[in-house]
Amino acid sequence: MSSKDKIVIAFDLYGTLLSTESIAKELATHFGQEQANKIAALWRRYQLEYTWRMNSMTLYRPFSEITSAALKHALAESSVSFSDENISKLMKAYDNLGTFADVQPGLEALASDPSIDAYVFSNGDDDMVSASVNRSPSLSAQSSVFKGLVTVQEIGVFKPDITVYHHLCKKVGKSFNNEDMESVWLVSSNPFDIVGARAAGIQAAWVDRGGGHSGNGGWTDQLGTLASGGPTIIVGGVEEAVKEIKKWMTENAGGSGAGYNKEPAAMGPR
Repeated sequence: MSSKDKIVIAFDLYGTLLSTESIAKELATHFGQEQANKIAALWRRYQLEYTWRMNSMTLYRPFSEITSAALKHALAESSVSFSDENISKLMKAYDNLGTFADVQPGLEALASDPSIDAYVFSNGDDDMVSASVNRSPSLSAQSSVFKGLVTVQEIGVFKPDITVYHHLCKKVGKSFNNEDMESVWLVSSNPFDIVGARAAGIQAAWVDRGGGHSGNGGWTDQLGTLASGGPTIIVGGVEEAVKEIKKWMTENAGGSGAGYNKEPAAMGPR
């Protein structure tokens, strides 16, 4: 089977494959759990906000620099001091993140399925993503599952700009016709990423590991109603995503499918 005929599953990295829980724990050793949770939430908020603001200004800096600047913003807003050495240590922790429990069996299923090409697809720059994948204690052992690591560094634009998802299609050897785009899937825990993928014309599996969007339970993001819809399917983890994508493709190949053009998203068994 040629690559053009295969299903492509592109996995978001941070928060979908890799858990940042260990970074929050490191913050807690300095500030206590409650304060650490607040700082971690602000850090993530500004990390994303900075990428969107950079997109709006048609500017680009590597994601590692964005992440470091967002941390400093979160610390300053929290009125706490943190040495440059400790900031550097936190940034290096991105090279040693563990995976969620559902990742290993999901990637094992992919390893034995020749009909699917798997990729990592991230806002991160090349060096950051490569280090995170290849030095992760758990993900590194399964890195051979991925046919490639696709980042935004080459095009200098962040998700959810449609250009990023079209860049993905180009890198995995898919054209922009409906048949090809239907066989390209994003798996992500980030609602903004899901809506961006759907607006670009590819399928999307939203990973909801129990907390829902912003801890409110279930899919609550309404921007999809103004764009091209929400997730094609909603799943509880990577293992379920692989299973449900294969099922969806079997049932919907050649058609528009559930979740497309603002139709309700399908939910796998929960």
